[in-house]
Amino acid sequence: MFNCKECEERLYTFLDRELDEAEQREVREHLDRCPPCVDRFRFEGNVLHAIGAIGRKGGCPDEARKRILRACGKEALI
Repeated sequence: MFNCKECEERLYTFLDRELDEAEQREVREHLDRCPPCVDRFRFEGNVLHAIGAIGRKGGCPDEARKRILRACGKEALI
């Protein structure tokens, strides 16, 4: 079973449902017995959900999109 550090390393891949079945099970088993990790995962999940809702609602302004893509080393396709 994963410890807190191992779960934290998988936080975003878990929330994005990108873990294989065995790792998902390990994370869920840890969360069943670790309230602090449940709180962290829930908080991060809520943040991602809120960001997604805002993005779907209003979109990203062109200038902000360009800055974000530039920061990621990519070219804006606008």
